[in-house]
Amino acid sequence: MTEHLGTRRGTVTREDDGRQRLEFRRSWPDPIEDVWSALTEPHRLARWIGRYEGERRAGGTGTFVMTQEEGEHAGDPTTILECDPPRRLVVEWVQQETENWRVALDLWSEDGRTWLSFVQVFPAEADVADMAMGWHWYLDKLDSVLGGRPAPAEWDAFVAEVGPGYGRSPS
Repeated sequence: MTEHLGTRRGTVTREDDGRQRLEFRRSWPDPIEDVWSALTEPHRLARWIGRYEGERRAGGTGTFVMTQEEGEHAGDPTTILECDPPRRLVVEWVQQETENWRVALDLWSEDGRTWLSFVQVFPAEADVADMAMGWHWYLDKLDSVLGGRPAPAEWDAFVAEVGPGYGRSPS
């Protein structure tokens, strides 16, 4: 996996209808089944992003609590829209003040590596930078679970490091 910060930030493109598509791509030397496990198994999921309690199948519903958000609320109602192990997972969770979040995770093997495409689509007028920084932080946490990389710094230090690349000044 490249270590260049610019490629780790993800890319934003416009859909035909004007919505903004945020995509991150990451890769690891681990087998696809191991990466899938890190994305879906409760004990591994909790190490990088949070907890999902509910049915673990396409159409399954439950509650998802993101680690960083845990102190603020008890979790969001979540639906697993697609689940095709170990290749594709699409989840949607309810947001209080914005439209629901839908995240698509696609895995494939290429040249001895497992690749992840992480995609979320936002409304046309959304300020995607803060969301991109948040996903960047969580995906760096996934890197630490899978690749043994150091976990990212705590949020404020992380923002101080990567924020300028997203057009954000450290606070």
